[in-house]
Amino acid sequence: MHMMVELFGWQRYAHKHYESRFTRFFEGYWLPTKFGYDKRRAHFSSVILTQQMTREEALRKIEQPAYDAETIAGDFEYVATKLDLSVRELRDLMNGPNKTYRDYKNNMAFIALGTKVLRLLGAQRGIIR
Repeated sequence: MHMMVELFGWQRYAHKHYESRFTRFFEGYWLPTKFGYDKRRAHFSSVILTQQMTREEALRKIEQPAYDAETIAGDFEYVATKLDLSVRELRDLMNGPNKTYRDYKNNMAFIALGTKVLRLLGAQRGIIR
């Protein structure tokens, strides 16, 4: 790893997929804050199973925010700009009601029907939710 740092300027990121500012914001702030879903749980689970971390270490890390308030503020502004929104508009979305695909016009009934037909024919084994 030292060689990678020396030769290529490689740097370790705090969490899986945090090399992208948008992904860091989405996984580290938006999902846990707005929806109560912390993707670190799944990642830490696999790391525990491979004995790279203990369950106790994972629980301690989960209690801490994924990243610091200053970085979140900068990423909030960055993401708002990328989405062509003002920071105020993005905050309004964050503080607004949670929505799912069911709140919008979609083809889920058609997909469910097609899945049932394919399953009856033995061509579809996966579960589509």
